[in-house]
Amino acid sequence: MSDSSEPALIYQELEQAAIRLLASREHSREELRRKLATKAGGTDELEQVLDALETSGYLSDERFVEQYIGYRKRKGFGPLRIHKELVERGVDAALIDHWLDELGDGWSSLLEEMALRKFGIEAPADFKAQAKRARFLEYKGFSTESIRQFLWRGT
Repeated sequence: MSDSSEPALIYQELEQAAIRLLASREHSREELRRKLATKAGGTDELEQVLDALETSGYLSDERFVEQYIGYRKRKGFGPLRIHKELVERGVDAALIDHWLDELGDGWSSLLEEMALRKFGIEAPADFKAQAKRARFLEYKGFSTESIRQFLWRGT
């Protein structure tokens, strides 16, 4: 094999691997970069592949964020946790904030649903039980203010 066909072969292999990954689920650009970095000899070919996939519409951080937020929200996770997970996946914070606001209706009802699912309708017996609920909701990714409003309403 000649040296001139080597970059084209690497490009083609990277492109095929990226398309296989995207066929299974949406990925952020950074996720694909991390997954394909071991296959890429140099970063030039990898960046060219990622650029081409974005241009053709196969790769979209915006579409990834929209779907990821919907998926995690259906699993009962709040905006703070989802934001953190998306940042870890290399998504731009401004894009995350835009979609969290766009899809943000219903966070308080989701918080209530998660609390009721986990603890039932019974009011917490004491401060210890209330603190346990607060820790659970914080773990799920809801803000301290939202948790406080939910747990201390009516008291």
